[in-house]
Amino acid sequence: MALVQKSVWTHIREYVLLSLGILLYVAGWSIFLVPNNLVGGGISGVSSIIQYATGLKMGYTYFALNIILLLIALAVLGTAFGAKTVYAIILASVGLNVLQGLIPQPIIEALALQNGKLMSTIMGGIMVGVGIGMTMSVGGSTGGTDIIALIVGKYRNISPGRMILAMDVVIILSSLLVPSYTADGQLVGWADKITTVVYGLLLVTVNSYVLDLYVSGSRQSVQLFVLSKKHAEIADTITHDLHRGVTVLSGKGWYTQHDASVLMVITRKSDLNLLLRYIKMIDPDAFLSVSLVTGVYGKGFDTIKSGGFQPLPNKKQS
Repeated sequence: MALVQKSVWTHIREYVLLSLGILLYVAGWSIFLVPNNLVGGGISGVSSIIQYATGLKMGYTYFALNIILLLIALAVLGTAFGAKTVYAIILASVGLNVLQGLIPQPIIEALALQNGKLMSTIMGGIMVGVGIGMTMSVGGSTGGTDIIALIVGKYRNISPGRMILAMDVVIILSSLLVPSYTADGQLVGWADKITTVVYGLLLVTVNSYVLDLYVSGSRQSVQLFVLSKKHAEIADTITHDLHRGVTVLSGKGWYTQHDASVLMVITRKSDLNLLLRYIKMIDPDAFLSVSLVTGVYGKGFDTIKSGGFQPLPNKKQS
Protein backbone atom coordinates (compact mmCIF):
# COMPACT_ATOMS: atom_id res chain seq x y z
CA MET A 1 0.00 0.00 0.00
CA ALA A 2 2.86 2.35 0.86
CA LEU A 3 4.50 1.65 -2.47
CA VAL A 4 1.25 2.37 -4.34
CA GLN A 5 0.81 5.66 -2.48
CA LYS A 6 4.39 6.60 -3.21
CA SER A 7 3.87 5.84 -6.91
CA VAL A 8 0.75 8.01 -7.05
CA TRP A 9 2.47 10.90 -5.30
CA THR A 10 5.46 10.52 -7.61
CA HIS A 11 3.22 10.92 -10.65
CA ILE A 12 1.46 13.90 -9.08
CA ARG A 13 4.82 15.53 -8.32
CA GLU A 14 5.99 14.98 -11.90
CA TYR A 15 2.89 16.56 -13.42
CA VAL A 16 3.04 19.48 -11.00
CA LEU A 17 6.65 20.16 -12.04
CA LEU A 18 5.64 19.70 -15.66
CA SER A 19 2.83 22.25 -15.30
CA LEU A 20 5.11 24.76 -13.55
CA GLY A 21 7.68 24.33 -16.32
CA ILE A 22 5.08 25.01 -19.01
CA LEU A 23 3.85 28.05 -17.07
CA LEU A 24 7.38 29.50 -16.99
CA TYR A 25 7.86 28.67 -20.66
CA VAL A 26 4.62 30.38 -21.72
CA ALA A 27 5.15 33.35 -19.39
CA GLY A 28 8.61 33.96 -20.85
CA TRP A 29 7.13 34.24 -24.32
CA SER A 30 4.01 36.19 -23.34
CA ILE A 31 5.68 38.76 -21.07
CA PHE A 32 9.12 39.35 -22.57
CA LEU A 33 9.43 38.00 -26.11
CA VAL A 34 6.17 38.50 -28.01
CA PRO A 35 5.60 42.14 -26.89
CA ASN A 36 9.08 43.00 -28.24
CA ASN A 37 8.57 41.09 -31.52
CA LEU A 38 11.52 38.87 -30.61
CA VAL A 39 12.12 35.63 -32.45
CA GLY A 40 13.27 32.44 -30.75
CA GLY A 41 14.09 28.96 -31.89
CA GLY A 42 12.16 25.74 -32.16
CA ILE A 43 8.49 25.34 -33.02
CA SER A 44 7.71 28.30 -30.79
CA GLY A 45 10.10 30.38 -32.88
CA VAL A 46 8.39 29.30 -36.09
CA SER A 47 5.04 30.05 -34.48
CA SER A 48 6.19 33.53 -33.45
CA ILE A 49 7.37 34.29 -36.99
CA ILE A 50 3.96 33.26 -38.35
CA GLN A 51 2.16 35.34 -35.71
CA TYR A 52 4.18 38.46 -36.54
CA ALA A 53 3.50 37.95 -40.26
CA THR A 54 -0.19 36.95 -40.22
CA GLY A 55 -1.56 37.77 -36.76
CA LEU A 56 -2.42 34.10 -36.12
CA LYS A 57 -1.85 33.34 -32.43
CA MET A 58 1.20 31.20 -31.68
CA GLY A 59 -0.75 28.43 -29.97
CA TYR A 60 -2.50 27.24 -33.14
CA THR A 61 0.68 26.84 -35.18
CA TYR A 62 2.55 25.47 -32.18
CA PHE A 63 -0.03 22.71 -31.69
CA ALA A 64 -0.35 21.78 -35.36
CA LEU A 65 3.38 21.48 -36.05
CA ASN A 66 4.02 19.47 -32.89
CA ILE A 67 1.57 16.72 -33.87
CA ILE A 68 3.90 15.44 -36.60
CA LEU A 69 6.95 15.41 -34.32
CA LEU A 70 4.91 13.87 -31.52
CA LEU A 71 3.93 10.89 -33.68
CA ILE A 72 7.61 10.30 -34.41
CA ALA A 73 8.47 10.59 -30.69
CA LEU A 74 5.81 8.04 -29.74
CA ALA A 75 7.47 5.49 -32.01
CA VAL A 76 11.03 6.22 -30.86
CA LEU A 77 10.79 7.29 -27.20
CA GLY A 78 7.77 5.31 -26.01
CA THR A 79 4.26 5.96 -24.76
CA ALA A 80 5.27 7.24 -21.29
CA PHE A 81 7.15 10.08 -22.92
CA GLY A 82 4.24 10.66 -25.27
CA ALA A 83 1.64 11.00 -22.49
CA LYS A 84 3.57 13.73 -20.71
CA THR A 85 4.45 15.49 -23.91
CA VAL A 86 0.86 15.49 -25.17
CA TYR A 87 -0.15 17.11 -21.88
CA ALA A 88 2.70 19.65 -22.16
CA ILE A 89 1.92 20.52 -25.79
CA ILE A 90 -1.80 21.02 -25.12
CA LEU A 91 -1.09 23.12 -22.03
CA ALA A 92 1.53 25.21 -23.82
CA SER A 93 -0.68 25.70 -26.89
CA VAL A 94 -3.55 26.97 -24.77
CA GLY A 95 -1.22 29.08 -22.67
CA LEU A 96 0.45 30.75 -25.66
CA ASN A 97 -2.98 31.85 -26.90
CA VAL A 98 -4.67 32.73 -23.62
CA LEU A 99 -1.86 34.22 -21.52
CA GLN A 100 -1.09 36.92 -24.09
CA GLY A 101 -4.52 38.40 -23.43
CA LEU A 102 -4.58 37.83 -19.68
CA ILE A 103 -1.42 39.64 -18.65
CA PRO A 104 -2.23 43.34 -18.02
CA GLN A 105 -0.50 45.74 -20.38
CA PRO A 106 0.99 47.84 -17.51
CA ILE A 107 2.87 44.75 -16.30
CA ILE A 108 4.26 44.10 -19.77
CA GLU A 109 5.22 47.77 -20.08
CA ALA A 110 7.04 47.76 -16.73
CA LEU A 111 8.81 44.41 -17.07
CA ALA A 112 9.53 44.15 -20.79
CA LEU A 113 9.01 47.25 -22.93
CA GLN A 114 10.53 49.80 -20.57
CA ASN A 115 13.59 47.62 -19.88
CA GLY A 116 14.42 47.22 -23.57
CA LYS A 117 14.93 44.28 -25.87
CA LEU A 118 18.28 43.23 -24.39
CA MET A 119 16.92 42.73 -20.87
CA SER A 120 13.77 41.12 -22.26
CA THR A 121 15.90 38.70 -24.28
CA ILE A 122 17.89 37.67 -21.19
CA MET A 123 14.88 37.36 -18.89
CA GLY A 124 12.80 35.57 -21.51
CA GLY A 125 15.65 33.18 -22.29
CA ILE A 126 16.10 32.31 -18.63
CA MET A 127 12.39 31.63 -18.10
CA VAL A 128 12.08 29.57 -21.27
CA GLY A 129 15.25 27.59 -20.49
CA VAL A 130 14.18 26.78 -16.93
CA GLY A 131 10.71 25.85 -18.18
CA ILE A 132 12.07 23.42 -20.77
CA GLY A 133 14.53 22.02 -18.22
CA MET A 134 11.76 21.32 -15.70
CA THR A 135 9.70 19.47 -18.28
CA MET A 136 12.65 17.42 -19.55
CA SER A 137 13.79 16.53 -16.01
CA VAL A 138 10.52 14.63 -15.40
CA GLY A 139 10.54 12.89 -18.77
CA GLY A 140 8.43 15.32 -20.76
CA SER A 141 9.02 17.98 -23.36
CA THR A 142 7.58 21.25 -24.61
CA GLY A 143 7.65 19.69 -28.06
CA GLY A 144 9.34 20.80 -31.26
CA THR A 145 13.10 20.76 -31.34
CA ASP A 146 13.08 19.42 -27.75
CA ILE A 147 11.68 16.18 -29.14
CA ILE A 148 14.33 16.04 -31.83
CA ALA A 149 17.04 16.67 -29.23
CA LEU A 150 15.77 13.85 -27.01
CA ILE A 151 15.56 11.46 -29.97
CA VAL A 152 19.15 12.24 -30.96
CA GLY A 153 20.20 12.08 -27.30
CA LYS A 154 18.91 8.52 -27.09
CA TYR A 155 21.58 7.37 -29.54
CA ARG A 156 24.34 9.99 -29.23
CA ASN A 157 26.16 11.64 -26.33
CA ILE A 158 25.11 15.14 -27.39
CA SER A 159 23.77 17.62 -24.84
CA PRO A 160 20.19 18.69 -25.53
CA GLY A 161 21.14 22.35 -25.25
CA ARG A 162 23.70 22.16 -28.06
CA MET A 163 21.39 20.17 -30.31
CA ILE A 164 18.56 22.66 -29.84
CA LEU A 165 20.96 25.57 -30.37
CA ALA A 166 22.02 24.33 -33.82
CA MET A 167 18.43 23.96 -35.03
CA ASP A 168 17.36 27.26 -33.51
CA VAL A 169 20.02 29.24 -35.40
CA VAL A 170 18.56 28.06 -38.71
CA ILE A 171 15.02 29.00 -37.65
CA ILE A 172 16.03 32.46 -36.45
CA LEU A 173 17.93 33.26 -39.65
CA SER A 174 14.87 32.22 -41.66
CA SER A 175 12.91 35.08 -40.05
CA LEU A 176 14.75 37.46 -42.41
CA LEU A 177 12.79 35.97 -45.31
CA VAL A 178 9.33 36.55 -43.78
CA PRO A 179 7.66 39.97 -43.33
CA SER A 180 7.00 40.96 -39.73
CA TYR A 181 4.44 43.36 -38.26
CA THR A 182 4.22 44.91 -34.81
CA ALA A 183 1.09 44.68 -32.63
CA ASP A 184 -0.19 47.99 -34.02
CA GLY A 185 0.23 46.81 -37.63
CA GLN A 186 3.49 48.58 -38.58
CA LEU A 187 5.87 46.76 -40.90
CA VAL A 188 9.24 45.99 -39.31
CA GLY A 189 12.11 47.34 -41.42
CA TRP A 190 15.21 45.46 -42.47
CA ALA A 191 17.43 47.16 -39.91
CA ASP A 192 15.13 46.12 -37.08
CA LYS A 193 14.83 42.58 -38.48
CA ILE A 194 18.60 42.18 -38.49
CA THR A 195 18.71 43.45 -34.91
CA THR A 196 15.96 40.99 -34.03
CA VAL A 197 18.06 38.14 -35.45
CA VAL A 198 20.98 39.18 -33.23
CA TYR A 199 18.71 39.25 -30.19
CA GLY A 200 17.30 35.87 -31.27
CA LEU A 201 20.77 34.32 -31.36
CA LEU A 202 21.45 35.74 -27.91
CA LEU A 203 18.10 34.35 -26.75
CA VAL A 204 18.80 30.76 -27.80
CA THR A 205 22.33 30.98 -26.34
CA VAL A 206 20.93 31.96 -22.95
CA ASN A 207 18.18 29.38 -23.35
CA SER A 208 20.54 26.49 -24.15
CA TYR A 209 22.97 27.40 -21.35
CA VAL A 210 20.20 27.56 -18.74
CA LEU A 211 18.71 24.32 -20.06
CA ASP A 212 22.00 22.41 -19.81
CA LEU A 213 22.64 23.89 -16.36
CA TYR A 214 19.22 22.81 -15.09
CA VAL A 215 19.24 19.33 -16.64
CA SER A 216 22.78 18.49 -15.50
CA GLY A 217 21.95 19.68 -12.00
CA SER A 218 18.74 17.67 -11.73
CA ARG A 219 20.44 14.51 -13.03
CA GLN A 220 23.57 14.74 -10.86
CA SER A 221 24.31 11.64 -8.81
CA VAL A 222 25.86 11.08 -5.39
CA GLN A 223 27.69 8.18 -3.76
CA LEU A 224 27.04 7.25 -0.13
CA PHE A 225 29.01 5.09 2.25
CA VAL A 226 26.96 4.01 5.27
CA LEU A 227 28.48 2.43 8.39
CA SER A 228 25.86 1.13 10.82
CA LYS A 229 25.14 -1.77 13.15
CA LYS A 230 21.73 -1.98 11.48
CA HIS A 231 23.21 -2.25 8.00
CA ALA A 232 20.96 -5.16 7.00
CA GLU A 233 17.77 -3.28 7.85
CA ILE A 234 19.02 -0.16 6.05
CA ALA A 235 19.98 -2.17 2.97
CA ASP A 236 16.55 -3.85 2.85
CA THR A 237 14.77 -0.50 3.16
CA ILE A 238 16.83 1.12 0.40
CA THR A 239 16.30 -1.86 -1.89
CA HIS A 240 12.58 -2.45 -1.36
CA ASP A 241 11.24 1.05 -0.57
CA LEU A 242 13.57 3.33 -2.52
CA HIS A 243 14.32 0.85 -5.32
CA ARG A 244 18.03 1.56 -5.34
CA GLY A 245 20.86 -0.93 -5.47
CA VAL A 246 23.08 -1.49 -2.45
CA THR A 247 26.57 -2.97 -2.38
CA VAL A 248 27.84 -4.43 0.89
CA LEU A 249 31.58 -4.02 1.44
CA SER A 250 33.53 -5.84 4.12
CA GLY A 251 35.60 -3.55 6.33
CA LYS A 252 37.37 -3.33 9.63
CA GLY A 253 37.53 -0.44 12.07
CA TRP A 254 41.20 0.01 12.83
CA TYR A 255 40.59 1.81 16.11
CA THR A 256 38.14 -0.76 17.47
CA GLN A 257 39.62 -3.71 15.55
CA HIS A 258 36.03 -4.84 14.88
CA ASP A 259 34.78 -6.19 11.56
CA ALA A 260 32.13 -4.01 9.91
CA SER A 261 29.85 -4.00 6.88
CA VAL A 262 29.88 -0.82 4.80
CA LEU A 263 26.98 -0.04 2.47
CA MET A 264 27.71 1.72 -0.81
CA VAL A 265 24.75 3.38 -2.51
CA ILE A 266 24.60 5.48 -5.68
CA THR A 267 21.49 7.60 -6.23
CA ARG A 268 20.27 10.82 -7.79
CA LYS A 269 21.06 13.99 -5.89
CA SER A 270 17.35 14.85 -5.90
CA ASP A 271 16.66 11.65 -3.90
CA LEU A 272 19.43 12.24 -1.34
CA ASN A 273 17.34 13.94 1.35
CA LEU A 274 14.73 11.18 1.28
CA LEU A 275 17.45 8.53 1.53
CA LEU A 276 19.11 10.27 4.48
CA ARG A 277 15.79 10.50 6.32
CA TYR A 278 15.21 6.79 5.87
CA ILE A 279 18.67 5.96 7.22
CA LYS A 280 18.38 8.25 10.23
CA MET A 281 14.95 6.83 11.09
CA ILE A 282 16.47 3.35 11.27
CA ASP A 283 19.75 4.27 12.96
CA PRO A 284 20.27 7.84 14.23
CA ASP A 285 23.90 6.95 15.04
CA ALA A 286 24.77 5.76 11.52
CA PHE A 287 28.00 7.16 10.07
CA LEU A 288 27.55 8.57 6.58
CA SER A 289 29.86 9.82 3.86
CA VAL A 290 28.40 11.58 0.80
CA SER A 291 30.31 12.60 -2.33
CA LEU A 292 29.38 13.81 -5.80
CA VAL A 293 30.15 11.61 -8.80
CA THR A 294 30.74 12.95 -12.30
CA GLY A 295 29.00 10.16 -14.19
CA VAL A 296 27.00 7.02 -13.45
CA TYR A 297 26.13 4.57 -16.22
CA GLY A 298 24.00 1.47 -15.94
CA LYS A 299 20.50 0.35 -15.01
CA GLY A 300 18.53 3.18 -13.42
CA PHE A 301 21.03 5.84 -14.50
CA ASP A 302 22.52 7.09 -17.77
CA THR A 303 23.23 4.88 -20.76
CA ILE A 304 26.46 4.91 -22.72
CA LYS A 305 25.52 5.65 -26.32
CA SER A 306 27.56 3.72 -28.85
CA GLY A 307 26.72 6.20 -31.62
CA GLY A 308 26.82 3.43 -34.18
CA PHE A 309 30.38 2.42 -33.22
CA GLN A 310 31.37 -0.96 -34.57
CA PRO A 311 34.34 -2.80 -33.06
CA LEU A 312 37.15 -3.71 -35.42
CA PRO A 313 37.08 -7.34 -36.55
CA ASN A 314 39.65 -9.67 -35.02
CA LYS A 315 42.55 -10.34 -37.30
CA LYS A 316 44.14 -13.73 -37.28
CA GLN A 317 47.80 -13.55 -36.64
CA SER A 318 50.00 -15.57 -38.89
